[in-house]
Amino acid sequence: MKSPLLSLPGAVPADGADEGVAAHYGDLFREQRALADGTGFVDLSHRGVVTVSGEDRLAWLHLLLTQHVSDLPAGRATEALILSANGHIEHALYLVDDGETVWAHVEPGTQDALIAYLESMRFFYRVEVADRTAEYAVVHLPAGSIASVPGGVVVRETPYGRDLFLPRADLEAYAGQAGPPAGILAHEALRVEQHRPRLGFETDHRTIPHELGWIGTAVHLQKGCYRGQETVARVQNLGRPPRRLVFLHLDGSEVHLPAPGTEIRPAGEGPDGRKVGFVTTSVRHHELGPVALALVKRNVPLDAPLLAGTTAAAQEVVVEP
Repeated sequence: MKSPLLSLPGAVPADGADEGVAAHYGDLFREQRALADGTGFVDLSHRGVVTVSGEDRLAWLHLLLTQHVSDLPAGRATEALILSANGHIEHALYLVDDGETVWAHVEPGTQDALIAYLESMRFFYRVEVADRTAEYAVVHLPAGSIASVPGGVVVRETPYGRDLFLPRADLEAYAGQAGPPAGILAHEALRVEQHRPRLGFETDHRTIPHELGWIGTAVHLQKGCYRGQETVARVQNLGRPPRRLVFLHLDGSEVHLPAPGTEIRPAGEGPDGRKVGFVTTSVRHHELGPVALALVKRNVPLDAPLLAGTTAAAQEVVVEP
């Protein structure tokens, strides 16, 4: 779904998973600094919006999600995952309940598969699942923003800012009063700085929550009865996830960033050494320079210098081995 804000001056369209919104509006670092200072907004209208209503909504979702939501207070934001039977991550939901309806935004294009799964699990529960992507657009206001929020708009507030479920018809008008726009590249740079994983970027077909540090933020260890729980409990008790998320400081003299999927090897073994991981997201940060998130094998020494392709990289621990 193409955003109308791509018509704003300087807008350069994003590609890949974020196609449909602006990559930037002409000045990537200025946009990053604005978000870091709590000004401006990010157009996330390409993300899917799913709602669950009905009196059984929280009890029902509690049985399906990794998060404890049966008693979720109205207005409190949380994150949750849906796992496969083997404990691999299939969906990531960023949700809030408004007292009558649970609102969630999800990765672009994943809402159809998510809704199909939810519908298959309805049984006798009094719930209604709906795709609201065509009606509502997600807009992100950074932490510290003093931008006003229109009355009646559902807001998901987190330490990183506020996500607004804005009527899509109001998107252009709201953009005119919310401050300077920032593109998805600025949003991604701050996400990488904050070590926050993203489905489809930091995950592959075999990723489990422990590898990415989603334990605690998206997985509640004191609840049970959800698909994939056995894997979560086993890894938690044994403490041995096969891989771990790391933050990489990249050699700033390189012209190009290592692309997602770039193989990581120990620096001492050269570019033909054994593969110990791969880059998941790489960005240029307005203060830190070129940085990245990556998945590496659990037993890679914490102080080991690495090569991301041919680019020297120093790791910073995100998930303890």
